[in-house]
Amino acid sequence: MLSTMEQTLEARNISVEVGTLPVSVIIPVRNEAKNLPRCLQALKNVGEVYVLDSQSTDETIEIARSYDARVVQFHYQGGWPKKRQWAMNTLPLAYDWTLLIDADEMLTPELAEEIRVAIQNPAIDGYFIMLRTQFLGRVLRHGDVGLWKLSLFRRGKGRYECRLKDQDSSMADMEVHEHVVVEGETAKLRNPLIHHNVESLSRYIQKHDEYSNWESRVLLQGGDDAELPPSLLGTQAQRRRWLKRKLFAVPGSPALLFLYRYLLCLGFLDGVPGLIYCGFQAVQMFHTKAKIYELKTKSKSGTRASARNA
Repeated sequence: MLSTMEQTLEARNISVEVGTLPVSVIIPVRNEAKNLPRCLQALKNVGEVYVLDSQSTDETIEIARSYDARVVQFHYQGGWPKKRQWAMNTLPLAYDWTLLIDADEMLTPELAEEIRVAIQNPAIDGYFIMLRTQFLGRVLRHGDVGLWKLSLFRRGKGRYECRLKDQDSSMADMEVHEHVVVEGETAKLRNPLIHHNVESLSRYIQKHDEYSNWESRVLLQGGDDAELPPSLLGTQAQRRRWLKRKLFAVPGSPALLFLYRYLLCLGFLDGVPGLIYCGFQAVQMFHTKAKIYELKTKSKSGTRASARNA
């Protein structure tokens, strides 16, 4: 006599081996051939893995298929939803829990076992997972690097907030600093995801150039923070938004951010990688502020031109 769970899985044509972690994993990718093998190897005992590709030109697709991942192409047309939310809306996810992982992140056996236990709790609908960042071959332990992401949630209970509807491909085709909002109770897991933050510094700079395009628009237009409003007493994401909005209004804020991360938060204890990481964070803030100025200048020029033609 089959149990209810076995009957459900049989009806869905899913072959689940003993020890399988019953979650659906979504991995957004574009040209991630260097990172993807490490990520997928750590997911070999997960129920199902979707690799959501944006027309990669390297061996990303072949690598994904060699690990029996399901490859789905995403063609971004601008606007909303972006990549991960589109996947959550569209893919026929088989399991009751969804785990969002990037190609440069890695699930550890300890975290997998903790997830196995955590998803049995009927009172919790989502879990925050800490990212432990490895940058240029070193684990960063200082510099306010620790980031909590709501990466695990019940299917249908989690969705991304939309902070900017007028988006295009210059801002990347997936969510940047939007966060998952869960309907229900959330908790934190103890074990972290390992985050290999940089494949190469050139790729890092390229990606963060797209991020600053998006962030400059959000900060200039005010963004839609109705679901996660900036708050000093809120979640980590809300605190960071509150601090960012305050800091961006201060002259010389990129230099202040570097001093905060490198000196006050002891980033110097992480050696040269810590110096480079803190420096790049400050440079990204400088890029964002410069792009805000550029957008304001273009807006003023357009207004003057319209007035002359009126």
